[in-house]
Amino acid sequence: MVHFAASTMFFHEYVLEEIFDFWLSGMPEEELSHCLAEHPGLIDFTFHAPILDLNPCSINPRVAEASVTYAEEAVAMAERMGAGVVTVHPGRRTAKRVPSAPDYERFESYIRRLAGAARGRKVRVAMENMEKKVNYLLSDPGAMRELLDQEPWLWFTLDISHAMGTSIAEVKRYIDLCGDRLANVHVGRAERGRMHLPMARRQDMGDLIRYIGRSGYEGNLTLEIEDLAFTHDLCSEEKVLLLSREVAFMRESLG
Repeated sequence: MVHFAASTMFFHEYVLEEIFDFWLSGMPEEELSHCLAEHPGLIDFTFHAPILDLNPCSINPRVAEASVTYAEEAVAMAERMGAGVVTVHPGRRTAKRVPSAPDYERFESYIRRLAGAARGRKVRVAMENMEKKVNYLLSDPGAMRELLDQEPWLWFTLDISHAMGTSIAEVKRYIDLCGDRLANVHVGRAERGRMHLPMARRQDMGDLIRYIGRSGYEGNLTLEIEDLAFTHDLCSEEKVLLLSREVAFMRESLG
């Protein structure tokens, strides 16, 4: 059964007890554990490894080490909290140029560290596809499939918005090639270079949700919406209403 979720980043300005936004408070694990216990209705929640100001493939070894360490810690913390999936990013070349051999060597080292962090744990580590930018790794369905074939322990997080920045067909190609390892889906629309927009009951988004449903996927559909995409700052009531409408649209699309 598909479950619906939302990224806490959409509520970044609120306190933990309202939206579990623990990263703003220095990762207070005990507080997070308490909040989860107080909300037993939350099922199949997922983690996202820290990404802000981080890059596991950075040319700066200290930045790379901090980034990889945060990802390892996210895997361990997700396991302790009982999350089903922790999503990680692949990193990028520091310069805005096509990734070169040293960048892929750093990526391989990162993958080996992630494999060690995942070993013996129940939580699934899922690599997210990136948007097509010149210096980004894993922004192509074929490259993601190749990685999954090389790493049988690794799973896949589909970011619809990142793929949709190329085309609707690109999203479907990710599903067709990598759907057997799909562990999480980040739901959002892309338009004219803007990412993580609401679906806004668009027919093309409804078609994609149905396509995912027909693929046999039964994980989370996680709304990942950028709050700066709106013409004004949304209050909490407006954000809740927006998410309610988006979930209703996904339910209708799934039939």
